[in-house]
Amino acid sequence: MKYVPSGKTLKERCTTVKAWELPKQDSALAPPGVWTNADMDPVPPENQTWTLWTWMAYWATDTINLGTWETASSVIAVGLNWRDAIPVMVVGTSCVAIPMVLNGALGARLHIPFSVAVRSSFGYYLGYFCIVSRSILAMFWLGIQSANGAQCITIMLAAIWPSYNRMPNQLPPSAGITTQGMVSYFLFWIIQLPLLLIPPTRLRYLFLVKIVAAPITAIATLGWIVHKAGGSGDLFNIPETVHGSTKAYLWLSCMSAVTGSWATLACNIPDFSRYARSSKGQYIQLPFLPLIFTACGVLGIVTTSASFVVYGSYLWNPLDIMTYWLDNPAGRAAAFFAALSWYIAQVGTNITANSISAANDLTVMFPRWVNIKRGCMIAAVVGGWVIVPWKILSSAETFLAFMSGYAVFLAPIAGIIASDYWIVKRQNIDVPALYDPYGRYRYVGGFNWRAAVAFLAAVSPNLPGLAYAINPTGTHVSAGAKNLYTFDWLFGFVTAIALYTGFSLVFPAKESLLGHTIFGHAPSEFGEDDRFSSEYGGRGVSTGNPKGFGDINALDVLGATGHSAAEKGLA
Repeated sequence: MKYVPSGKTLKERCTTVKAWELPKQDSALAPPGVWTNADMDPVPPENQTWTLWTWMAYWATDTINLGTWETASSVIAVGLNWRDAIPVMVVGTSCVAIPMVLNGALGARLHIPFSVAVRSSFGYYLGYFCIVSRSILAMFWLGIQSANGAQCITIMLAAIWPSYNRMPNQLPPSAGITTQGMVSYFLFWIIQLPLLLIPPTRLRYLFLVKIVAAPITAIATLGWIVHKAGGSGDLFNIPETVHGSTKAYLWLSCMSAVTGSWATLACNIPDFSRYARSSKGQYIQLPFLPLIFTACGVLGIVTTSASFVVYGSYLWNPLDIMTYWLDNPAGRAAAFFAALSWYIAQVGTNITANSISAANDLTVMFPRWVNIKRGCMIAAVVGGWVIVPWKILSSAETFLAFMSGYAVFLAPIAGIIASDYWIVKRQNIDVPALYDPYGRYRYVGGFNWRAAVAFLAAVSPNLPGLAYAINPTGTHVSAGAKNLYTFDWLFGFVTAIALYTGFSLVFPAKESLLGHTIFGHAPSEFGEDDRFSSEYGGRGVSTGNPKGFGDINALDVLGATGHSAAEKGLA
């Protein structure tokens, strides 16, 4: 049992904090005096395995979940119709796919994670603000997704033991959850935990199952209920109930909600693009993300419309449809396997979009104490229990509104990173200097004031609208502030790009501008003849951590034999 601590170690960890300190890892790029994590080094060439097909598989696994299925409900519920819902999803995801590709190119070419890349624009120490912001949101949604997915466990257990639905409630109303709900949530969390702790290299089959099971379940549910209803229902005939400027601002608000749901990944997409074999493959995100997201949303619209004919009410959550299947023995088996598919979909999304992201951030913030596995454990505990996600969903509308509006802060970060790489630095980055607190990206005391001012200027106009969204009864703001908030993400992203670029061109930080790229790895593509980082004491090529998350071949789920590209001799 290699990873089970001895009795002596357990005793020390119970009596002293020093015992929790990790052995100092060697880094190929960080100066000797900097405590770092080898997982944050540039990905070595043998582990750069992501191809165009991997990107398609990644987004197929990440977007097919309960949240995407229900997206259209928020559009139709406010008074728009399905003709508005589909363009909203297409435009909203297209807007976020643009920074996804722009920032993804940084990771695909330099093979560095978000938590390191952000230092180029914000500075070595101000970059920690971005890292903290992203990690909070990742842990928050880890808990919310888990609480939403607990219904899958309820359906599976009720399908096996129908008496589970009759479990008496022993918890007070103030708990925000029933006894049955708590049991289901605990089971969801405890089953999910070991999957969060295992590196992606060993999760190949989970993602392979998800990319097959979730779409089949979604399409099968659609086919069954349309057949049962004798058609797609009347939802497509419902007219919109808002018009004029009200409709226009509602349309923008719904678009921002769609865009904001991916605001985190628009910033930290380098965490995944760093594993790309070629910097060109990641461009498939631009058409593929809107396509797969909209397809899943349309499935939700059609299924919901037909559900009204069959059950007399619009059931936006597919799990609500499955609860009706539990009423007869023939439907219980179908309910079990369908709920199992959605469970896998929720867990897969939690791993790719939340757990790994939060763990990466925690290792950068606390490298002396936290590695990737500990980061995943901390994220699971904080997201799963400390924030009490079931309570948030049941009663904390104010907090939920604030977290939903967190895109106000993330959009400028995404814009500043993109403009810094493409416009200001012109794709020329000194990778080793990103690991040096006294390197060329220190700016002034570790802070780049250009990024700070651009960020504040892009965020501030949206704060009154955010305050109104959180507390509409106790906040009085102008109609203009409310209207501006309806397209908060787009405003923040574009404004940050314009201001940061302007400040950087008028007041250039000359020490950070290069005429070539200094890589932290061997360039993986023909034609990349820029200098290596041999100027930095011979620490030119990253070795990474062979036992860490650096080898992420497993996400290349389309390998027919289950072997990585490196094993096939294709890396």
